[in-house]
Amino acid sequence: MATRTQLLFLSLGRRLSQHLKESVLAVQDYILLTAQGLNALVTPPRYHQELLAQMDSLGVQSLSIVVLTGMFTGMVLALQSAASLDAFGARPYVGRLVCISMVRELGPVLTALMVTGRVGSGMAAELGSMVVTQQIDALRVLGSDPVRKLVAPRLAAALIMVPLLTIVSDTVGIFGGSLISIFNLKLSWEFYWRSVMNAMVMNDLVMGLLKPLVFGLILSSVGCYMGLNTSGGTQGVGLSTTRSVVVASVTILSSDFFITKLLLILFPVA
Repeated sequence: MATRTQLLFLSLGRRLSQHLKESVLAVQDYILLTAQGLNALVTPPRYHQELLAQMDSLGVQSLSIVVLTGMFTGMVLALQSAASLDAFGARPYVGRLVCISMVRELGPVLTALMVTGRVGSGMAAELGSMVVTQQIDALRVLGSDPVRKLVAPRLAAALIMVPLLTIVSDTVGIFGGSLISIFNLKLSWEFYWRSVMNAMVMNDLVMGLLKPLVFGLILSSVGCYMGLNTSGGTQGVGLSTTRSVVVASVTILSSDFFITKLLLILFPVA
């Protein structure tokens, strides 16, 4: 009996050790792929047509969902904040709360999650299909670097378009909050926007623009990594797509905490 228990624990230990080694190796491969992609951004040759195509796919085609997400987030935020601030007689500060919440936190995070669900999964599916149909191998045979041709344009497009989409989301969200404040909460238009402008400081802009850069890098690099490491045919493509969304979303949410903590130390709130 004791021997069986010992064998069971040894088997469990080997599995855990193997899983840990595979996880560490995966993180190492992911970091190397991201570093190679970033290096390809600053060294020739560059594929400008591919970059423009990815900017259109990632940015322009994601505009509608980002606008809707930002609009309804700002409207709900205005309603919820008014219900809480009324207890303290502070309803006039709704604009300030909506502005700070959208710019610092909700705008960057929700935009990144929406883009991850729509584009990050598409990157993994597209590259995964190329892997299982041996198109990646064909590129290497023809002398093309898959990282430079496929990964670098996607990284560049995300680094450019995710901050721009976040700005759109923030603006639309604050505007949505103004509609609720004016027509539902009976606040004046001038007072709301004066409160918004008084709340906006340089620290908020730095935090609101730095986060999307990091989130854009995460969602694009994770999508590319999962796609290029697809195996198992069409079933593997679906698995890579699911993993891409899950891993990128969790990484974005966890990195958001550490980025916020670091920025609050570097740029303390007055």
